[in-house]
Amino acid sequence: MKQSYDSQQAPEPVGSYPHSLKAGPFLFLSGVGPRTRNSRDIPGVTLGDRGEILSYDIEEQCHAVLKNVKLILEASGARWEDLVDITVFLTNMKDDFKVFNKIYASYFTDHRPCRTTVEVNALPTPIAIELKCIAYIGE
Repeated sequence: MKQSYDSQQAPEPVGSYPHSLKAGPFLFLSGVGPRTRNSRDIPGVTLGDRGEILSYDIEEQCHAVLKNVKLILEASGARWEDLVDITVFLTNMKDDFKVFNKIYASYFTDHRPCRTTVEVNALPTPIAIELKCIAYIGE
């Protein structure tokens, strides 16, 4: 049995997909970025006239994306401690990984899900980080 969920607090998906989908005992979150709901603003990002990134604050984006993950988990009936696997997409591994890793560690002190971090050339919106999460929530 599958069931999809959408948060009324997390940013709207940028495509035709739910915030999360429960399949069996697992909850799969669609890619989560640091955007703000009902706004074109992206925490920590300054855009140019053509929508290009002029500057960004990876620390602010990290906190925003982790907040959005929590909002989606809660709207789906899950908890932070249910996370079992996280894939991190960064657009600048060289400059941003150390900062991200430090912030990530502050959110996962006792509970530590598996994690993979990869660098990508770009993300669908002008952001520097996106998370793909899987939670175990039982039957």
